[in-house]
Amino acid sequence: MSLAWTPDPNGSRDYPPPPSRVEALPGRMMMSIEVFFYLQALDFLTTLIGLKLGIPEASPFIRSLLHFGPAVAVAASKIVALGLAFLCIKLSRSHLLLYVNYWYAAVVVWNLLNILIA
Repeated sequence: MSLAWTPDPNGSRDYPPPPSRVEALPGRMMMSIEVFFYLQALDFLTTLIGLKLGIPEASPFIRSLLHFGPAVAVAASKIVALGLAFLCIKLSRSHLLLYVNYWYAAVVVWNLLNILIA
């Protein structure tokens, strides 16, 4: 069996079926998704450490959920972030995760600097 596309013997110009979603993501995009998950974990941990040290939370969303507890509030924000990332992937906009990764890398650095200063 050849992997090359050959025209239908009946003369139809139908293209081969598109690859599955996993196959459609190039290696670079898979790496971007992995980095996104690692940055979410780092943001979760550094935010909890910062809150434990008494550093006030800058995010209004997390601040509004802090009465449920710090872990619940930060976990809720991570669930929202993961949901939005999943939506980007399903809508074939996974390239947006590249930009979001830069943002979360800056947030993690900001958290670490605040922890060092505290």
